[in-house]
Amino acid sequence: MLSPIYNSLNRRMIFLLSRLRWALSLCLLFSQVSVAADWHEPVSQLSGKITAITGPGVVALIVNNRSSISSAETEEIRRELTSSLATSGVRVWQPDQAAATIKLTLSENLQEYVWVAEVQQAANDTNVILISSPRPDFALTAQNVPPVTIHATTLISQPEPMLDVAVLDGTPERLLVLSRAAVTLQESQNGHWTVVQSLPISSPSPLPLDVRGRIFLRKDHLFDAYLPGLICHSTNSSPPQMNCSPSDDPWPLATYNFGLSAFFSPTRNFFTGALVPGIGKQKSAPPFYSAAAVPRQNYSLWIFAGLDGQVRLLDGINQLPLPRTHWGNNVAAIHAACRSDWQVLADSPDADPADSIQAFEFPDREPAAVSPKLTVNGSITALWAAPAGDRAVAIYKNLDTGNYEALQLDLDCPR
Repeated sequence: MLSPIYNSLNRRMIFLLSRLRWALSLCLLFSQVSVAADWHEPVSQLSGKITAITGPGVVALIVNNRSSISSAETEEIRRELTSSLATSGVRVWQPDQAAATIKLTLSENLQEYVWVAEVQQAANDTNVILISSPRPDFALTAQNVPPVTIHATTLISQPEPMLDVAVLDGTPERLLVLSRAAVTLQESQNGHWTVVQSLPISSPSPLPLDVRGRIFLRKDHLFDAYLPGLICHSTNSSPPQMNCSPSDDPWPLATYNFGLSAFFSPTRNFFTGALVPGIGKQKSAPPFYSAAAVPRQNYSLWIFAGLDGQVRLLDGINQLPLPRTHWGNNVAAIHAACRSDWQVLADSPDADPADSIQAFEFPDREPAAVSPKLTVNGSITALWAAPAGDRAVAIYKNLDTGNYEALQLDLDCPR
């Protein structure tokens, strides 16, 4: 390994670098000003179409932003639209005094802003207006913070395949390990994991050969374990017991905060695409292997790793493919304490011979890498976020030992 080499300070170089940083800051400021959006044209177009439907009168205006447009710009759009309507005799006022209600949704795709206005004048009389305007050629997405680092801690290594692992809080350290045959409660004793209880899984029908599963910690009992066509609930007793039964109940997709579940194929290794309760107006997605959620101010942006290798975004209204994003089958969202946005962990599309995981953020509608790649010595078979959203667990088969290893993944912030 090469030893680090340190050069002595060069005061002239420091001065030049400081001047360069100052100049870059000015360029950044001017670039932000230069790409400020002009909403006059789309607002004028929308106002004219609304007026053609309602005629002069009093309306209520509800604006829902599901795009990357900032809150300040959303408020500016509201003000401009209110002013433009007023010039045509349409006054925006309280809903209880309005003859019509306008529900405006601001959304987007990779090329355009797409605005959808629902104009409701009577109980069953609704008109839909759709307009679009080009997005700026580029969006300012860089953040003035250093990248994060994925820190991997080996939780457990064993010859038998593992489907998922959950870390229990408290002392001594304890783990729940889900396999196709049992849920085992393991305890750390003298630096080694020891099985203190094994809860067998009984299924009336054979599980798929490429079985997947998830163990999800609960607040009113210890855990639920999900397998294809099967669900197992723990009891609150000490020691815990477990009851398994055939079930087509949906599996939880993310953390406690999001409350979205999806139906898993009982004979395969993927989600069918049916969502409960859905993402806004979207009740389904194309079949997928995994999903992750990124909270926005007024909604959540969901990322799906599809069976066809395509990564897709759903925001409650739009479904947007990301043809330039090449990830593997496993995604999970967690939140680093040093970042304002959530991060999406994604594995690489090619695990021959070794796989890797990298953290991304979505400052706009395309991912931006915020961490170096973490390489593992094998192929990742599972990646699940912890219910609290503060960490994730990845499982892979080690090429050297042949063991299955579970890693706890945390995001380390720069110091």
